[in-house]
Formats: sequence, C-alpha cells, structure tokens
Amino acid sequence: MTPEAARLKAMRLLGRREHSAWQLSRKLKAKGVESEVAEEVIGSLADSGWQSDPRYAEALIRSRIAQGHGPLRIRAELSVAGLDESLIREALDAADCDWTALAVETQARKFGGPPTNLAEKQKQYRGLAQRGFTGEQIRAALKGDFDQDD
Repeated sequence: MTPEAARLKAMRLLGRREHSAWQLSRKLKAKGVESEVAEEVIGSLADSGWQSDPRYAEALIRSRIAQGHGPLRIRAELSVAGLDESLIREALDAADCDWTALAVETQARKFGGPPTNLAEKQKQYRGLAQRGFTGEQIRAALKGDFDQDD
C-alpha cells in the first residue's frame, strides 16, 4: 500500500473515532501497510493534529466515566491501548472525577439500593470491583463494614 493510500485509510479510521497511535499502527499493519510507512503516516498525522494520544485518552476516560467505570478499569484499558503510564496518570488526574461519588451512583443504578445481607454485599462488591473501582471507593458506595457479620 502506498503512503498516500495508508494516510487516507488512517484518516478514515480517525474520522470515525479517536485511536491511539498504537491502535492505528496495528490496524494499518493489518491492512498490509509496512511498519515504516505506518509509523511515518502516524507521525505525520500526529504533527498535523489528526492523531493525538492525549486526546484519545481524554475521550476514552469521558466515555467510560459516563458508563460508570472506575479508575482501575480505565487505567487498564488505556494501558492496553498502548499509552504510557505517565500519560495515563496525567489524563486520569485531569479528568477531575469524584470516583467515590461515581461508585455510589453506579451502585445505585446497577443494583437499585443498598445491600440487605452479606451475600448481597459481596455480589455488589464484586460488581463494582469488576467495573474498576478501588476497595475504598466500593466500601464508601456500599456504606458497609465488611468486618462485622450480618
């Protein structure tokens, strides 16, 4: 594939949604673009503002917060997308989200109310943990003391 064709393909992909440089590179290589050409095209697109890892991180974080996902899951997803840890940390700090409040809101939306027994607490704890909330955030959302027997 020629560099011009690779650039057009990359621009089409970016026109649909944001992609990290790593994701874009992987997709271009899957379409038969050589590694050197893919890196050159991605560098060119980044220089011209079409591709931006910080913008990708910001968009993904906003989307996942709206879906009720916690910081641990978002961090993992950004890491899988090929972003470096410092960029992930900056993007999460810039998100200015009250993660505990989000955990409370997600718990209420997903489970309807506070747990009434230990089994329900455990189920809700697991559910919030799978969504990427920390133990502290989950305990605040459940307003429960897991050391006592119910």
